[in-house]
Amino acid sequence: MFTKSPTTTAAGLPVPTAPATTVSLASVPEGGPVPHSGGVSHDEFRAALSRLAAGVVLITAHDPDGGPQGEAVGMTATAFVSVSLDPPLVMVSVRNDSRMDDLLAQQPLWAVSVLSEGQRHIAGRFAMKGRISDRLLFADIPHVTGEATGAPLIGGALANLECRTEQRVVAGDHTLVIGRVLTAVAPSEDYGPLTYFRGKYRHLG
Repeated sequence: MFTKSPTTTAAGLPVPTAPATTVSLASVPEGGPVPHSGGVSHDEFRAALSRLAAGVVLITAHDPDGGPQGEAVGMTATAFVSVSLDPPLVMVSVRNDSRMDDLLAQQPLWAVSVLSEGQRHIAGRFAMKGRISDRLLFADIPHVTGEATGAPLIGGALANLECRTEQRVVAGDHTLVIGRVLTAVAPSEDYGPLTYFRGKYRHLG
């Protein structure tokens, strides 16, 4: 049988209670490395997770402030998963303070193109660091503008999805962006997927 904890002392004074503690997934030293429990180093962490093969997608969005007509923005990602069927939700992990992170913090619409084995050059192009603009990167890549998001949808991709952000969760040095799928198209082309394994782009076979 459970008894209710007293709220006052025998002298009628309130029983002191400990303040509630809020733990943030992003509670790491500002500007410092993200610590790992159990003494796991960054190199050990990377080496272990590099053994997990992943599909490769291109995350795209329209930046309305990128010039008179706005600008298309792209980011290669391997940390992309489906989350829920009802409602249809997907999640992508974006690096904090990256251009895509800043853009999706301002507006909620984005798209996903699941890259095929013949689109390694697209993945490599949008994985480059330090670039100033993405405008020229889209110039010779077949794509259409998504009606629901205004974001580029890459031609020849295994699938194209348009999404609206439902939730953002800061987790260490990345932000998990959970989006509701607004449209989903899987063309009939029978290509294999582009994968990423042990630091290299690969294809099944």
